[in-house]
Amino acid sequence: MQKFFDRFVDYLPHIVAALIIYIGGMIAMKIVIKIMNKGLKVKRVDKTLHKFVTSVVHVAMMILILVMVLSALQVSTSSIIAAIGAAGLAIGLALQNSLSNVAGGFIILLTKTFKIGDFISINNVEGFVDSISILQTTILTMENKRVSIPNKMVTESIVINFTAQQKRRLELRFNIAYEDDHKKAMSIILAILNTHPDIIDVPDEPMCVMEAHADSSIVLLMRAWLPTEKYWATRYDVIQRVKEQFDREGITIPFNQVDMHIKNN
Repeated sequence: MQKFFDRFVDYLPHIVAALIIYIGGMIAMKIVIKIMNKGLKVKRVDKTLHKFVTSVVHVAMMILILVMVLSALQVSTSSIIAAIGAAGLAIGLALQNSLSNVAGGFIILLTKTFKIGDFISINNVEGFVDSISILQTTILTMENKRVSIPNKMVTESIVINFTAQQKRRLELRFNIAYEDDHKKAMSIILAILNTHPDIIDVPDEPMCVMEAHADSSIVLLMRAWLPTEKYWATRYDVIQRVKEQFDREGITIPFNQVDMHIKNN
């Protein structure tokens, strides 16, 4: 007992030093994270990225505190670091795909290709961005289907962001019969565009031209600019107005036609 007590007394300064390092380290970690949180809020960093960075710093400082505490207790830090490195390598190999998704999420948040609420298209999936997590991006389609796409796939795919700009160009095609007056039809379309409350003339005024001679019809192309948030409602409204005005003015929207010539032998 005397030997044990003597050893305990000799080892007591190391225990006290370890406790001081642990308590001081925990206080320092809270201060660092608090300062970092304030800085990220001032910079208006995305909430998902904010949480990710905070968690990474927290884990890194906890590991550093643990190593310093064990070092104060005269535990060989070289073996500890080697064990941590081996564990990290094993975890990394086991979670390659997950780590790729984490890296992908970090890239998405940093590059700001899109944000929550944007209407995007990825791999033929279109919808509104519902959430951006560390592992996956979630999209709500127009049918309110929830689609989760791994971040690795997002960063490796072509992403179309329909709502990134404040203005968007509406482009529609209307087919009319060859017998109809194409100039009259174009003037009808232009009149609808020029009087529509959501159509704007910046950067270009609305236009309507003859685009092609199709098999069964003349194709008229119209283009006009409008606010991005008005796109879908205006698109459907213009299509309906053109159809109704064509009917009133006697402009025909033809079906596909095939001419058959029968020869009698």
